[in-house]
Amino acid sequence: MDRTLVFLLCLMLLTQSVYTPQTTLDKVRQYTGSLEFDYFTWETNSLILKLGISGLHMEDRVSAPMQHDFVVKYFDLVKNEENLAGQISLIYANPAVSNPKTQAATLLDQQQQLQALLDEMAPVVEDILQSQVSQVLADSGLSLGGQTMPSLLFHTTPLPKALIVSPRDVIRQDVNISLLADLPLDQITHLEDTISKTLNVSVLIEDIGGVGVYPTMVMQSSSPTWVIQTIAHEWTHNYLSLHPLGLNYDTTPELRTMNETTADIVGTEIGAIVVDRFYPEWKTASIPSTRNHYGLADNSVPDDTFDFNHEMHVTRVQVDELLKQGKIDEAENYMEQRRQVFVEHGYLIRKLNQAYFAFHGAYAETAQGAAGTDPVGPAVRELRAKSSTLADFVNKIAGMSSFSDLQKTSSSNQ
Repeated sequence: MDRTLVFLLCLMLLTQSVYTPQTTLDKVRQYTGSLEFDYFTWETNSLILKLGISGLHMEDRVSAPMQHDFVVKYFDLVKNEENLAGQISLIYANPAVSNPKTQAATLLDQQQQLQALLDEMAPVVEDILQSQVSQVLADSGLSLGGQTMPSLLFHTTPLPKALIVSPRDVIRQDVNISLLADLPLDQITHLEDTISKTLNVSVLIEDIGGVGVYPTMVMQSSSPTWVIQTIAHEWTHNYLSLHPLGLNYDTTPELRTMNETTADIVGTEIGAIVVDRFYPEWKTASIPSTRNHYGLADNSVPDDTFDFNHEMHVTRVQVDELLKQGKIDEAENYMEQRRQVFVEHGYLIRKLNQAYFAFHGAYAETAQGAAGTDPVGPAVRELRAKSSTLADFVNKIAGMSSFSDLQKTSSSNQ
């Protein structure tokens, strides 16, 4: 064979064997491959666990007062665990402590024992809450023959972290990758900085509070109202995934906001009913005011006179305006200045950037917040206000596959 032909054939084979990442997602995954969360293994193990516990039928075998007391005791113990974690964090953060592991040894041992007890109690608590939330969903018309579809299943677990990427010149979520739950902070910041500098993008690795896989994932928290709301929120994602809205979740940013705002509304309304019916003593309990995807704030005590949602709304509007003018550096400097203001008022935001707004802006249940002047959230809330029941609202929006569908429905109701 002609040597030139052989050379060309070899060159072609060599060229085809070299992978060149094309999309932003592909480029980011060059840095995250070994750090990504294994959903398949988690779901397999969780389904086995849920099937094993499904035979308990706590609602039939244990009286309602005993179920109530067991759940209340569980959340009291979670609060104790969080307090221990806070004391341990203070020891490790104290520069005057030369050997924090030794000094915190007793607390660490107490924390380990308490967490082991919580892990034993969690499956029973999950079974009780699944039944109670399912009852309320069915009573609200969100069921088929009295059975939620799909059946409500959730599991309390350490949550994966979300790696969010946005362009620097506009707020838009281009990448959302789930990373390992136990990534240390130094590795998080190194990964953020590396991807940001290499790809010239805005990056944030954020804690989350729930994931709409099946069973759904919910983080451990001492706020029972928040947990119940999150259970209903994540089930809503399961429900929507059987309809056009959920199937098109990642098609456009508008559809993502429609999905998340709908789930927020369902979570809030169903959560309030569950608490009122089964745990009336929790009705006055406050819900953490700063949330990562629903995640909780730090253990700091925020300033009650500081309106977090309003100030975040103001910040987002100003950032959008600066980016619209092409003033990227000015926008990023402004966000850092504003982050420091939030920290001064007790809201310990680690990083405030375009990726932060791209992620949090999709949760537009309230009129003000990280969504800024985005019209999608208000349109979803308007549809809920004009719907006679929660089920009517959910059934209407579930069938939509574009923001224009929502706009048409809103205009036809005027």
